[in-house]
Amino acid sequence: MSEVCPDSAGEGMKTSWPELVGRRGEEAKEIIDRENTKVTAEIISENAVVLTVVVCDRVYVRVNDNGIVTRTPVVG
Repeated sequence: MSEVCPDSAGEGMKTSWPELVGRRGEEAKEIIDRENTKVTAEIISENAVVLTVVVCDRVYVRVNDNGIVTRTPVVG
């Protein structure tokens, strides 16, 4: 996603967090917000329907009914 959102991938800032799959959503949100200060993580249901619009300062954290991250959070 850094090719589409180059301003969100500043020096040393992450744009993808595969290591957060299986962690608690709130914990994942805190980690993302800390590791890339140019984006805001937003927790949503893994079944939520969202528009396929790229927003370069947003990261969706998709969680199941137990609040566990089910997909790799990425910028956009």
